[in-house]
Amino acid sequence: MPEQPSEDPTRPELSSLPDDVWDKFVEDSERDIRASAPKEPSARARMVTERLRAMDEAQARAGGGGGKRRWGRNKSAAPPARPEGWRTGPAQRGVNGRAPRRRRGWSIVGVLVAAAVAVVAVNPSGALSWLPGGLGEGSGTSDGANAASADSVVPLAPETARPSGAPSAAPAGVPTRERPFAGSPAARWGSGADAIRLPKVEAKGKGAAVNGVPVADVEAALEGAKEFLVASNLDRAVLMGAEPKKALALIDPLAADYLSEVRAGLRKPTGKNDPTWTFSRFDPAEVEPVGDVRVRGRLTFEPVRGTAGKVVVKADYTFVYAVAPAGGGDEVTRSIVRRMLEVDAADPARFQVTDGHIRPLAVESEIFNDDCRDGDGVIRPQFFTDRPHGPAPTGEARDPYDRSQGIREADQGCGTVSRT
Repeated sequence: MPEQPSEDPTRPELSSLPDDVWDKFVEDSERDIRASAPKEPSARARMVTERLRAMDEAQARAGGGGGKRRWGRNKSAAPPARPEGWRTGPAQRGVNGRAPRRRRGWSIVGVLVAAAVAVVAVNPSGALSWLPGGLGEGSGTSDGANAASADSVVPLAPETARPSGAPSAAPAGVPTRERPFAGSPAARWGSGADAIRLPKVEAKGKGAAVNGVPVADVEAALEGAKEFLVASNLDRAVLMGAEPKKALALIDPLAADYLSEVRAGLRKPTGKNDPTWTFSRFDPAEVEPVGDVRVRGRLTFEPVRGTAGKVVVKADYTFVYAVAPAGGGDEVTRSIVRRMLEVDAADPARFQVTDGHIRPLAVESEIFNDDCRDGDGVIRPQFFTDRPHGPAPTGEARDPYDRSQGIREADQGCGTVSRT
């Protein structure tokens, strides 16, 4: 007599599947379902989320509901939760009567606190690792997928022209000492002096010159501009506050007024003569560098219109510095500095020049993630756990990684930044 079908429609015929095999299948299925079910955030994660939300709400109440504010400082305003900032320095007379330096500092405000709340919700362990006292259960990227992506990023091709827009959002990630550029477009940028590439100088006709300047002299100006950028923005000792001797030695002694002014700013920084307009410098008592410096930009040259025997070399580079608190601490933040440098290249048969030196025509700068204090001579990055001490940031947010526009003018004040 044939065996009757099982009364359980989800269970195979008993004759084809032993009981012990079926029981193991059911047990494994239930375990997988429990493992994949959404989990409620831990008490610590909820605590941090609420803390960040309260900070953001306090910021919004103090700023009149979070609306747009005018450029300028408002010392009576409540300080932001994350005050990474930018400063503006006055334009001053340059080597040839041009304005050699302009500086702006930018600050991150409540928009990043809101982003931090989202990070806590998605990745409590990674977000908790930012906070003091070891609240987090670990550090590094939020999960294995992010770790893999951080190890397998594809480097960008060298920049050959001004980009058409800002870089797209980078993969999510929390910067740590092991992965200081996690969550940043700079993860795909070149690093160090190798990222500053010299363009090839080509000239046709008799004498092989560019607008009357010998090719060799144009190449020397390009090399000098690179050496100056490296000595001003990548030298480890200079970054930690040492005197930029190599950079100073590159400046043409004929530019005596300019040299005197720069040296005076290094000896005694002021609001009108701050060395960070030209040199990237941090306070070693506050921060220590983490990893390499990421660099993105280009070197170009072009004839000076209407002036035979003159070529101007132009550099436009963004430097990204990852730093951690001096003496230890797991939190890592980033400061971004953009420099636009112009250097004179002249025909030595027509103009007085000094071999092996450069003559800066202009230096313009923007500094992102700075506390906006004037005239202290160093960049002061702000960490998530910091309490603000400088002027409150104002103005619409800027993306420090957006290289599609030139350095903007601002009347005064401390701007806001969308990301670091």
